[in-house]
Amino acid sequence: MATLDISFKPERAHLRKPKRGVITERVVPQSVSGRYRRLKWIALVCCLAIYYVMPFVRWARGPGQPDQAVLLDLERGRLYFLFIEIWPQEVYYLTGLLVLATLVLIWLNAVAGRVWCGYFCPQTVWTDLFLLVERLVEGDRRERLKKHDAPLTARRVLEIGVKHTIWLLIAMGTGGAFVLYFTDAPTLVADLATGRASMLAYAWVGILTCTTYTLAGFAREQVCTWMCPWPRLQGAIWDPEALTVNYRDRRGEPRASAKKALELRAKGEPAGDCVDCMQCVNVCPIGIDIREGPNFACINCGLCVDACDSVMAKLDRPRGLIDYEAWTNIERERRNEPARRRVIRPKTIGLGLCVVALAGAMGVSLSMRSDAKITVIHDRNPVAVRLSDGRARNGYAVRLYNKADVERSFRLEVSGLHAATVETVGEDGPVRVAADTTRELRVLVTAPADDRQPIAFTATDVASDGAVTAQDVFIPVEGGR
Repeated sequence: MATLDISFKPERAHLRKPKRGVITERVVPQSVSGRYRRLKWIALVCCLAIYYVMPFVRWARGPGQPDQAVLLDLERGRLYFLFIEIWPQEVYYLTGLLVLATLVLIWLNAVAGRVWCGYFCPQTVWTDLFLLVERLVEGDRRERLKKHDAPLTARRVLEIGVKHTIWLLIAMGTGGAFVLYFTDAPTLVADLATGRASMLAYAWVGILTCTTYTLAGFAREQVCTWMCPWPRLQGAIWDPEALTVNYRDRRGEPRASAKKALELRAKGEPAGDCVDCMQCVNVCPIGIDIREGPNFACINCGLCVDACDSVMAKLDRPRGLIDYEAWTNIERERRNEPARRRVIRPKTIGLGLCVVALAGAMGVSLSMRSDAKITVIHDRNPVAVRLSDGRARNGYAVRLYNKADVERSFRLEVSGLHAATVETVGEDGPVRVAADTTRELRVLVTAPADDRQPIAFTATDVASDGAVTAQDVFIPVEGGR
């Protein structure tokens, strides 16, 4: 049985003591190479390429339509994503997308823990980029720790200035790229460069520059540990069968240096493979010691796996002392039982099917939706009026949506009532709706009716005979509503 450590505090063994004896909690990760570090570099390049390049990708939508592939057009109230166009009235698609993203995160957690946090989270991506700049300018961990409390020199001031200048340029590029998703990117770039952009655009660039600079440059592991809600959910959804980064304590304990381990083994005494080199702690971007057991702060990035494997390779010992392994298998090793990988199990299958079902339902709904729509709202006060001939009249606010890029004419009809007359106020004949707009109409329906009756409003495209329908009710005077 295992519990997640939620009393997180960075491991102190790898931190340098200042001369006055006060221990700093600054986490200074060391560079490392290996398979998982390469995967993180690939993920970083792909994520940054998508983020910075996507606003400049073009997508032909026809005359009068924006040609930016991904665009949140606030002026027109549209969200464009390649061939998909979402109207404000279709916000349920965005809700479905958020639910889908949540299901994917939960499914990933069941398969490999916080692997999203370790490889694809924006905080991780930009922190890795900022750390790369820091290493290139100031050196690796040992050099940075030496310089941290050393007296300032001209060279040191220059290094600090260069580092923060590059950080600010990256942060400005991040903020600038974000606002490009809200208007035509090439035009906005030119306007930003020449000072013709709106103050709102400059304000958002400034805000996002500050947040990126602060979170990726200074907050770093504090964001992943304290500010983000996802690690707090780990105690509730942590799965011991998931392939998370774990330490094989049965193999690694008791810890001893390589020389000491040889002496102990020669005497027939137990000695583990762990030489207590602290490399797994030194490379951790969060500053934890994975050897202490599962920790909610671990982002499952695998850098400690690379560090440990490199040490084991130098000592000619098997890799995998720290590895992606299910906690249940760590416990089985303690009992001398064979390991069992259960990545495919009822939980992951069920979550995977939910993801596929929701994605499929959204895809089918998008593919089958019409480029026209009609909505009807019944008058509230009064709900009905009695005419001099004894018939009842109901009023409705009918809105027609034309999502096509050409003007269309609709023939409006009402069904479900006997001997009913329909009057569209201010209109005689088909109703014309301009391209990519909506139009609201006042419709009066008159009929002899003693009971509340369901009716249907149908708008038929005169050119294509395509029709859309909305349901409502007709209410007699005596019935009220």
